[in-house]
Amino acid sequence: MSQRKLFVTTALPYANGKFHVGHIMEYIQADIWVRFQRMQGHMVHFVGADDAHGAPIMIAAEKAGKTPQAFVGEIAAGRKEYLDGFHIRFDNWHSTDSAENTELAQGIYKKLRDGGMIATRTIEQFYDPVKGMFLPDRYIKGECPVCHAKDQYGDACEVCSSVYSPTELISPYSTLTGATPELRSSEHFFFKLSDPKVVDFLKTWTQDGKLQPEMARKASEWFEAGMADWDISREAPYFGIEIPDAPGKYFYVWLDAPVGYLASLKNHFDKGQAASHWHEPSRTAQSFDDFVADPAVEQVHFIGKDIVYFHTLFWPAMLQFSGRKTPSQVNVHGFITVSGEKMSKSRGTGIDPLKYLSIGMNPEWMRYYIAAKLNAKVEDVDFNPDDFIARVNADLIGKYINIASRAAGFIAKRFGGKLGTPSADGAALLATLQAAAAPMQALYDSRDFARALREIMLLADKVNEYVDQNKPWELAKKEGMEARLQDVCTTCIEAFRLLTIYLKPVLPALAAQVEAFLGCAPLLSADAGRLLGAGHAINDYKHLMQRVDAKQLDQLFEPPAGEAPAPAEKAVVLPGGEGIAPTITIDEFAKIDLRIAKIVACQKVEGSTKLLHLTLDAGEGRTRNVFSGIASVYQPEQLVGKLTVLVANLAPRKMKFGISEGMVLAASHADEKANPGIHVLEPWPGATPGMRVR
Repeated sequence: MSQRKLFVTTALPYANGKFHVGHIMEYIQADIWVRFQRMQGHMVHFVGADDAHGAPIMIAAEKAGKTPQAFVGEIAAGRKEYLDGFHIRFDNWHSTDSAENTELAQGIYKKLRDGGMIATRTIEQFYDPVKGMFLPDRYIKGECPVCHAKDQYGDACEVCSSVYSPTELISPYSTLTGATPELRSSEHFFFKLSDPKVVDFLKTWTQDGKLQPEMARKASEWFEAGMADWDISREAPYFGIEIPDAPGKYFYVWLDAPVGYLASLKNHFDKGQAASHWHEPSRTAQSFDDFVADPAVEQVHFIGKDIVYFHTLFWPAMLQFSGRKTPSQVNVHGFITVSGEKMSKSRGTGIDPLKYLSIGMNPEWMRYYIAAKLNAKVEDVDFNPDDFIARVNADLIGKYINIASRAAGFIAKRFGGKLGTPSADGAALLATLQAAAAPMQALYDSRDFARALREIMLLADKVNEYVDQNKPWELAKKEGMEARLQDVCTTCIEAFRLLTIYLKPVLPALAAQVEAFLGCAPLLSADAGRLLGAGHAINDYKHLMQRVDAKQLDQLFEPPAGEAPAPAEKAVVLPGGEGIAPTITIDEFAKIDLRIAKIVACQKVEGSTKLLHLTLDAGEGRTRNVFSGIASVYQPEQLVGKLTVLVANLAPRKMKFGISEGMVLAASHADEKANPGIHVLEPWPGATPGMRVR
């Protein structure tokens, strides 16, 4: 097997906040793949960086009373705690606000410019006369020109999903100052993404196996819709990299952000670490420039599905037409949800990675659980607390760890800690485990971690079946069965070692404990081809992993103390039997979008005695489906044609009967047994669908 040269990255996190569990999922996926490649003996440079530029960071820093550099520096200082905590080992972590990134981004731009790939044109855009700056789309709000929903962003409506330009908004205003923006002209720089030679290149590049099939199909849809040139410039004031020979002009953050991959790698090489980093099978004398130009080097990116356009169109085109190598793989993953819902701290469905660690939850439980759900497809990963407990306790403890715990004590007490020689049945079992090495390696390499772990646990089942058939605890009580006892327990320990080799990319810290217990060198993939052998001495067994306690999950999802409900004894109890909820601010209330909706259809839900299926018109140009637990008090025909109040910006909820796209408001008594009745709110005549309730 020839040694591969791999340059691996994850998406650069925006340096305006802490890591969330979505970041951790992506880093775990990439880290597992990198660790597997290193176990194969391949050379890997795994780098990351903070995406540190752009108007949002500039504005956030100003609000915090800090320079942008100080602001992003504080964010970057907190990264290590997350990465070390979940055993995610980058070779280098850098920043796009660096000398290397400035040099590389400006160099790539000059190559594009000199190659005729940059055009300039005058455009009109909104300018905040109070703030004294041109406004990014997300800092402009107004009325949607399609559905007329209020307070929508300058690039897309969150109510009807229409996409438009900021100049199409009705009654636009600046979110920074509230001022009415002015249209002003300015010269912008564009990368010619629509140039026929660029389009031809991208059509080939996106369809030649570098992307997952579903991403390749998506790219084809983009080409059918037509390519537009890409605006790569922004006006001062802007926190970013200046465009050469263009005073007052800066690169749009998405031009220099992916260049940060190269900048972090260059920083890694310049520090002299690239030739001697951990688990490197051989030193490399290549310079950074030689390495990135080497045809044998594979450039592999791991990203989320929300930034595919930038990584599969802009980034490869930038590299190709500036004379650089293009990515070998862009591996896209979905989002992470909790029990089928988007992350939300207020609803108790968010996972704070540092809280997970602080309450003593094992980071490798999370690594295993996420890996058990990841494959090569662009699919969302759902964190289900009950499933989490079941998988970790049943798989890792009940199946895998159990093998060592059932055999190690007998080896230590009866045979001086030394292994024997497996007999025919044990040897056959071990041969089955060893034969799985090549298929297992193929699954890891193709990122089908979920199937790899299923196969590993099936092998663990075979080992546990062998243990149950031979019952070492009974052999230990029988005279004349010493040899058989050593044989059976030796088979278990050898099998445990083979399973550890297969699990090591996912569970590196646990694997290190196992290596210490077994008294062996760090395990590599090639070690699956041999056994420890008779006479090998193992060390005393110490318990390797605790079970998950359901109380830990309860603690993980507890809201922060400041968000807890007010104590009941201090609440004022009203005739409705329920105390007033804790005080909120007007800004918190404004986040709830209440709309008048007309019930255009209503029907009973088969299989449910509580739910009615409502079809609502909220003035959006479409209807919504909402499932409401009011079947005990209303017949469908009573509701059709009525107006009601809809919580319009509630996250859609997946139910067994379908997707519920909101919630209708109803009043009820706190003690429903003593005071039965649910009363759907009905607006006065004159209200019309789509009106906002304020």
